[in-house]
Amino acid sequence: MKKIIYRNQNEIENFDMKRFLKSLSKYAKVSEKDAKAVLADYDQYETMHVSCLVEVGMKLIGAKAGDAAMKEYFDEHADWFEEGKFERLRRITGYLVGTLDRWNDAKKAEEKARVKHSVNSSVNDAERLAALEVQAMEHNLAYAQ
Repeated sequence: MKKIIYRNQNEIENFDMKRFLKSLSKYAKVSEKDAKAVLADYDQYETMHVSCLVEVGMKLIGAKAGDAAMKEYFDEHADWFEEGKFERLRRITGYLVGTLDRWNDAKKAEEKARVKHSVNSSVNDAERLAALEVQAMEHNLAYAQ
């Protein structure tokens, strides 16, 4: 039986599907079958933090009732996340970081000079090549300083 962790490891309970579906019912009509299908992604974990359930709920509500209901659901349950705020997480040269406050100038320059790849096919190849050349020049200037 899957267990749900709330504020800390001491606050752990068995997962209750009826309770979960009841929390979603205010925003959208979600079937147990749909909920189990989305929760299947988490079957490998014996325990989950309650924030994972909120994310699953957002997926289910978004699919059934749209973005407005999903946002309302998140706003009501945001206290399960750190102050209801998400921090941007970036992978830079093997490190996961939220902010660059404590990075030295070389690492900041490296992050700034990174080539950011796009999947946007509406930009033609000439424009893409020109943008890459500009990024390469900025990259070289950043390291030369």
